[in-house]
Amino acid sequence: MGTATYPRILKPPSKSFFLLGPRGSGKSTWIKSAFPQAETFDLLDEKLYQSLLRDIAGFSGVLNTLPEKAWVVVDEIQRLPQLLNEVHRFIENRDLRFVLCGSSARKLKAAGTNLLAGRAVKKAMYPFVPEELGKDFDLKKALTFGTLPIIWQAESKKDSLSAYVELYLKEDIQAEALVRNLPGFARFLPIAALFHGQVLNVSGLARDAGVSRTTVCGYLEILEDTLMAFRLPAFEGKLRVREKKHPKLYWIDSGIVRAIKKQFSSLTHEERGPLFEGWIANLLRVYSAHTPLCENFYYWSPAEAKQTEVDFLLEKQGGYLALEAKSQNHITPEHFKGLRAIKELKNIKRRMLIYAGEKALRTDDGIDVLPVPEFLKRLEQGTFWN
Repeated sequence: MGTATYPRILKPPSKSFFLLGPRGSGKSTWIKSAFPQAETFDLLDEKLYQSLLRDIAGFSGVLNTLPEKAWVVVDEIQRLPQLLNEVHRFIENRDLRFVLCGSSARKLKAAGTNLLAGRAVKKAMYPFVPEELGKDFDLKKALTFGTLPIIWQAESKKDSLSAYVELYLKEDIQAEALVRNLPGFARFLPIAALFHGQVLNVSGLARDAGVSRTTVCGYLEILEDTLMAFRLPAFEGKLRVREKKHPKLYWIDSGIVRAIKKQFSSLTHEERGPLFEGWIANLLRVYSAHTPLCENFYYWSPAEAKQTEVDFLLEKQGGYLALEAKSQNHITPEHFKGLRAIKELKNIKRRMLIYAGEKALRTDDGIDVLPVPEFLKRLEQGTFWN
């Protein structure tokens, strides 16, 4: 079964764009489906890569043969970022349209993608979301193995996840020479996986990994640049600088988190909470990228109440929607603590609690309690704020 079985929610732009996403997220499959007639340069093809490395004129020679407004795909563009000069030229002079695909933003940033500022939008491909999987979606399976297409469709998900992490270290990190100290980075990974859904303690992370604090900051940037994780900032409002809070760390897929920690057995009770919260975080990120869900999102933790927190605070047109994720099948009064505290925040429009139970409820003080299917329905229909 190929990834084309599942239609993706990403819609093809009408102008040139960068398409970034982790390895195995289905970028190439989607491109072949969306742009079947495009002229394609696959830089993973070593013969082509070496040829263009020796003589970049071969690239422009092919582009000169194409009609105006033709589509051109350059896969793994980060391997040869100097092609962006020619891309820029052909967008300007011939009105060609480019799909610039890659699994790492690091080399592109170093090469200066500002060359294409305003001429190529940025899009991202993420692991499968339930809307794409349809009737095949299963929450327990998603939390246990993740939803990366290359893993979801593998016969042995355990073996595929192990190989995926090894390939990440070998191809994305070692081959691209992103770190000088590969053993240090390898020690860092499982410790960083423990911070999935947690506020980052960089000093503690550095101590446990046996590397410097500065090195850990660089490693965290690599996780983001290779699209394996992202940091969620704290909502600050009008906090003074000394009260500034650390961001939370979320990996892009629960299967990757478990594989890095070498957890391949059945899901434990202790794991379920952070993995469920991380799954919700990634859904919010995907839908905020592909739909008008929100303009920004944060976590909320007021300085005056150290034990009070709301998992997610979405911002749209000056209004806020607070959302708490609970993996339990039943809710207790304690689960509403943060959502009740945030009621005083100016311009708070909605408060929601997402849980693994079956019934949709509303509390006396206006908090919506949504089971996962209802939450997904609102995301997919664009009625989240209604």
